[in-house]
Amino acid sequence: MAIRTYQKNNSKFYEAHAKLVINGKQVNRKKKGITSIAQAKREEIRLRIELIQLRDKPFKPTWNDWSSKCLERIRLEFKVSTYINYKSNLEKWITPCIGKLYLEDITASDIHELIFNKTNSLGLTSKKTLLKHIKRIFSIAVEDGIIAKNPAKALKVKISESKKLIFNKTEIDTFLESANRINHPYYNHWVLALLTGMRSGELYALQWTDVDFDGGFISINKSWSSKNGFGPTKSTLNRVVPISKELEKFLRLLKSKSLSPTSPILERHKDWESGIQAKIIKKFCLEIGITPIRFHDLRATFITQLLLHGVPVAKVMAIVGHSQLKTTMIYLRLVGNDLKGATEELKIQLPDNISSGNVINLFKN
Repeated sequence: MAIRTYQKNNSKFYEAHAKLVINGKQVNRKKKGITSIAQAKREEIRLRIELIQLRDKPFKPTWNDWSSKCLERIRLEFKVSTYINYKSNLEKWITPCIGKLYLEDITASDIHELIFNKTNSLGLTSKKTLLKHIKRIFSIAVEDGIIAKNPAKALKVKISESKKLIFNKTEIDTFLESANRINHPYYNHWVLALLTGMRSGELYALQWTDVDFDGGFISINKSWSSKNGFGPTKSTLNRVVPISKELEKFLRLLKSKSLSPTSPILERHKDWESGIQAKIIKKFCLEIGITPIRFHDLRATFITQLLLHGVPVAKVMAIVGHSQLKTTMIYLRLVGNDLKGATEELKIQLPDNISSGNVINLFKN
């Protein structure tokens, strides 16, 4: 019997599972969140019948038919913002081009034409996202035995690495001193971002119950966005940030002014909720004559400062929640710490008597 039990929120649930080989490929069907064993048995039979019908009477959907089914799955399994993003891309760009074609008849050439010739108003990053969405829809079809292979699998959109803006140490000092002097409404937010590397949504969700002064850690276990509300962090994994001496001093001062031990640590300004905090910090930077960064670049500054001062990459990844090394390597290349001293290996030495008089002037007529 393909039924398993699992625990969620201290409650017992069942998952029904059925599988069948269709067109030489094993196709699986699952149903979770079942509350009784009897219901799970009925669901398992229903899934088996569904697979047999699929094998005996193959489903030949158009792109529109199949993408509609996939959208419903995405709506149930992912964040609201993810569903909205998929739905918008499908309706605006993909459906008008290949919507009426049968899924099994769509070729790599059709998708290439769509991505590179029929979406000229999109930037490369948007094209890459569009291709990612197409690939996922086809991938689900392959997993379900609807088609044999994903025609978009080999296609790629190459984009150059985006330039990241960060503060150097002098700019950090100027930034914080200037904001503190005028009592800027975002001073506390900027300090916490620079001392913890937390994302904007994580800072918004941060409460005093997440701060463990005795243990010396801040627990990052939730985030907030205007589309999704409160939910898990970007990676869905919890992490901790060590509390430095400077951060502890700052947090204790903030807590002494807090109205409640369960209140959010930072004031939730209306323009923070509406997402224009990036414009506010950029405007302030321009006013004081330093690099005009965005709010998220405070996180990049935190990461590069850790790497610049020799904190091991593995520790940096754990603190900021990077699940892939290649993400952290972007910042490592930015600071160039792993390259320092490499050019000393050239072993090229200039003559001791070198002077400005015997340096060739290449620009002399």
